[in-house]
Amino acid sequence: MSAMQSSYLPATTESIAMAQEAKDASESILILYRVLEDPSSSSDAVRTKEVAITNLTNYLTKENRAQELRNLLTQLRPFFALIPKAKTAKIVRGIIDAVSKIPGTSDLQISLCKEMVEWTRAEKRTFLRQRVEARLAALLLESQEYTEALTLLSGLIKEVRRLDDKLLLVDIDLLESKLHFSLRNLPKAKASLTAARTAANAIYVPPAQQGTIDLQSGILHAEEKDYKTAYSYFFEAFEGFNALDDPKAIFCLKYMLLCKIMVNQADDVAGVISSKAGLKYVGPDVDAMKAVADAYSKRSLKYFETALGDYKAQLEEDPIVHRHLSSLYDTLLEQNLCRLIEAYSRVEIAHVAEMIELPIEHVEKKLSQMILDKKFAGTLDQGAGCLIIFEDAKTEAIFPATLETISNVGKVVESLYMRSAKIMA
Repeated sequence: MSAMQSSYLPATTESIAMAQEAKDASESILILYRVLEDPSSSSDAVRTKEVAITNLTNYLTKENRAQELRNLLTQLRPFFALIPKAKTAKIVRGIIDAVSKIPGTSDLQISLCKEMVEWTRAEKRTFLRQRVEARLAALLLESQEYTEALTLLSGLIKEVRRLDDKLLLVDIDLLESKLHFSLRNLPKAKASLTAARTAANAIYVPPAQQGTIDLQSGILHAEEKDYKTAYSYFFEAFEGFNALDDPKAIFCLKYMLLCKIMVNQADDVAGVISSKAGLKYVGPDVDAMKAVADAYSKRSLKYFETALGDYKAQLEEDPIVHRHLSSLYDTLLEQNLCRLIEAYSRVEIAHVAEMIELPIEHVEKKLSQMILDKKFAGTLDQGAGCLIIFEDAKTEAIFPATLETISNVGKVVESLYMRSAKIMA
């Protein structure tokens, strides 16, 4: 739909005021479109049109008219020739940001960014193209189009390094780190994050971007099981985002609580939640971590599974939390099974399942995995439905001592041989 009207309104402050006083948003939108139709290119008219574009973008966003926002970018191309490139970049990025606020527009955002990349390339607007390409790479990452995102970033990062645009370089290096982490390539993810930190140290980094760097650092340290360091990074990120009232703060708090649980300090979770900053974010995400902490404190798999079921969106659908909780669940299950079976030499699997309050199939699968991983010596008699536990074969102390003696004799013989070789020479 083309909302442009054939009869334009003059680009004046009166026309802008008329749009603001309209009885509904649809009428305001039509008035603003007519203002943009004004053929005048005087400095006052251009300034008024810039205000009209900002207001129109806000109205279209509130009305969830994503396609019209896309069409607006195309319709404004002749106007962009009249204004400085920096203002064009600001308007284009503002409209792309506006589309991102409308739910369910991921595919539209990707096609819009691709369209704008082609236009900026044709118009030789390098500064804007690089920023739109960075935005496109972030959207491709969210859509799990990893190959396309990596290809785009590889070319972009070389170009930006050559231009030495530090602020954009920080963004791109961070994106590359997230992309490699999603592809489970931890060494490259760490290398990209180090590059982002190096670039960030040379310039002033906005607090939101610094928070993103700290958040990514915490995620990578947690992946390496260094939960104490990860906690300190998540705390730094949380403080930064909390001061900005950024919604990412809740994720940082959630990951802080996860680190407490993973280092066996589940009892500290309640203290973190009840702090002044923690109380601000009380809700399903915090409740989910509290339920997990309670289950871990009680060493109860039943409570753990109940928490996973009750808070599926907060725990299982968050890839960071899900990965670490899977590891925690396995550890907890193994500890419980070892504690239950240590009193037996032969026990029915059904009885073990009944004691641990889990399905027989689940317990049987886990026991077979533990046997293969040599967590205990035993075998499964599936015909009888029993687990047979073997006694640990005790290693005689004389064998390691004998090996050590032979090794020492070997060293002595080698030393004597070297001396005799020197004498003979």
